[in-house]
Amino acid sequence: MYRSAMTRVGLRRFNVGRLATATDSGTLRDAAAELLATAIFVFAAEGAAFSLGRRNDDTMYHADAGVVSGGRLVAVALAHALALAAAVACTVNISGGHVNPAITFGALLVGHVCLVRSLLYWAAQLLGAVAGALLLRIATGGADLPEYALSGGVSGWRAAVLEAAMAFGLMYAYYATVVVSPRRGQQGRVAGAVAAPLSLGLLAGANVLACGALDGAVMNPARAFGPAVVGSRRWRSHWVYWVGPMVGAGLSGVVSDHLVVGPAGEEEAAAAPNCGSRRRA
Repeated sequence: MYRSAMTRVGLRRFNVGRLATATDSGTLRDAAAELLATAIFVFAAEGAAFSLGRRNDDTMYHADAGVVSGGRLVAVALAHALALAAAVACTVNISGGHVNPAITFGALLVGHVCLVRSLLYWAAQLLGAVAGALLLRIATGGADLPEYALSGGVSGWRAAVLEAAMAFGLMYAYYATVVVSPRRGQQGRVAGAVAAPLSLGLLAGANVLACGALDGAVMNPARAFGPAVVGSRRWRSHWVYWVGPMVGAGLSGVVSDHLVVGPAGEEEAAAAPNCGSRRRA
């Protein structure tokens, strides 16, 4: 009875997957799509912050004060929204359109992807972020890239809570458009593919407007990792941009799956961990 109860609760969908998934050609192509999409997103988002912060008298980023300047914050928020929407649109029908290790983590907890595939996605996303930041630095003649910093009065744990709250919303939007919509058949799948880029992009832009002046509004560990590796290599408060999004997205996935939407039917649940096929799992 205990085992049956645990199956109905959090462990019913978590799936490790098969080792063969790591070498499956379809899985590797999906990971490559995540790498390219993350590189495109980081290049555009970081490039916008860099371009708008070049003037010393009206800078976008400060090492000790975080993001400032309202007008430029709007421009950076718009760049993040458009870049993320484009990256998700390019990959939602290939890899699932994660473009974010936190989204992958949330999808893992609800069984939308297996652990083996998640590890490949995480590696691809981090490599893509480094590639995007590196390309930007080369194109700008080796200029220092903007770095994320906490605004005065915002502690690390408070910033982590902000990041968790923003990632919670992103994962909820992802779950509603990418995970739930296909359950309604081909029509739902098409609707989800259209709604996912729009909802995720708009929400990311809104979050940058809301919290960008406080901690940078990262919402994506890869987004902070790439510029940190290629740029200043300063890791102060970097943990905030990992702990916050991972906790927020993971919690959102579990809440969405159990309290908001509810479990899928047995047939759908059984089909979810199909990690070895060309279809994502």
